[in-house]
Parts: sequence; structure tokens; C-alpha cells
Amino acid sequence: QVQLVESGGGLVQPGGSLRLSCAASGFTLDNYAIGWFRQAPGKEREGVSCISTSDGTIYYADSVKGRFTISRDNAKNTVYLQMNSLKPEDTAVYSCAADPDYYALITAQTMPGPRYKFLEVRGQGTLVTVSS
Repeated sequence: QVQLVESGGGLVQPGGSLRLSCAASGFTLDNYAIGWFRQAPGKEREGVSCISTSDGTIYYADSVKGRFTISRDNAKNTVYLQMNSLKPEDTAVYSCAADPDYYALITAQTMPGPRYKFLEVRGQGTLVTVSS
């Protein structure tokens, strides 16, 4: 079964850190671009970060630049999102998605609309709550 499973979410105080994991099964991430998305209550889904396959091109949304770091470990078939200096506005359900086409992924990250639903593999998400 082809799937992505996120883990690592939880409750953290402002200024704290979390590391999210996105583990793939049923397929190999080597040939896929991977992206992290988030959706806060009552808000539209937004792109957070994505990483390409071959040259390691990385994108970060302005809101997380300098605080979040995306990385991939192809040997473990897993992508990570290290989140530091967390803020209450980072509270959301974080999900990962994979697509062999980096352009499709970066477009889903940067342009609002239904493009996320057309990405090849999408996870269910993990909740991150930043609160004191």
C-alpha cells in the first residue's frame, strides 16, 4: 500500500522545537519531490516547505524561513521538518505530500487552490499545537 505517514506532532510552548517525520511505505522516495503543508483551523491549507529530488532544491515559505529546516533521508525513506522557535501562529495540522514532478509540488506550495489534491501521494497529517 502506497502511503505517507506523519509523526512527531504535539503540544509545545512558544519558542520550543519539534521535529516532524514523514515516512513513506509502498514506494521509494528517491524519485519524488516532497513537501510539507499545514492547515490551521478555519484557514486554507498553505505550503510550508518542499525539497526536490536530484539537486536538493529547497523552498521555504516566508513565514517559516530561518526557523524550519526540511531534510530527507532516502536510506530511511523519510523526510523531516525540524521546527524551531515555534510561535502560536504555527499551530496547525501538518501534512506531507509527494510527487515525482517538483513543479507540481512547488506550484501547490505557492499558489492557492486545489492543486494539493492532485499531488500523487498525500499523508493524513499530524497536529502541532503551540501554546503556553
